[in-house]
Amino acid sequence: MYVVGTLKAAATFLRITRQNISTGLAIAGVIVLAKSIKLTAKFTNALEIPPEFIDKNVKLRGQLRRITEQGLEIEHVPITLPIISSLQKRWHSNGLLLVRLAGVELTSDGIIWLKEEMKPSQMIWFQLLGRKESALDCFVIVNKGRFFSICLNEEILRRGLGKTVRIEGLDHESRIYWKLHKRLLQAEMKAVKKKKGIWKEETFIEKLKEHMSNYKFIQKLKQFATWLRIRL
Repeated sequence: MYVVGTLKAAATFLRITRQNISTGLAIAGVIVLAKSIKLTAKFTNALEIPPEFIDKNVKLRGQLRRITEQGLEIEHVPITLPIISSLQKRWHSNGLLLVRLAGVELTSDGIIWLKEEMKPSQMIWFQLLGRKESALDCFVIVNKGRFFSICLNEEILRRGLGKTVRIEGLDHESRIYWKLHKRLLQAEMKAVKKKKGIWKEETFIEKLKEHMSNYKFIQKLKQFATWLRIRL
């Protein structure tokens, strides 16, 4: 009986050992695969992002850290795999991605609006469209509640806080370029029709003040010219 019990215990031990080895190999395989295709990589610099990510216009997520005149500084938040989440933290380094609103020329009022509208550490999605040196040109998506989101590129134009420009990084004859550019133009036209922001027309009083200011300037020039003639 003792021998039988010992054999059963040994068999159980071997079975558990094989299972642990299989699990370990599976986890190792997931780690190697994830690292090889950059699924779980944390990008801290625009140059670290694989070219195929930009070519395929992959969407990444991140937390907003700062807003500057150069663009949005975002900390990339990679995909987390539950099995290896503790190991992922060891791979990650610190650094921020500089993200620009593709196809949009921001005004100073646009930057102010972004700073007022966006919350610190707010989670956002950014679709990669192009890369120039250390900056990424993207369409930036912000969730507004569970079922609603806005594209910052379009929202800026819709409010008249910027102008539509060419989308850098995309082939200007490609289908995706014209699809996205059309969206931007439509957003801009809404601001033009409603005379918002930079498209707002001057009121009669504002125009009158400008004319009066110009008139005073001309009068001063005439007075200066008269003074010169007398002196000479």
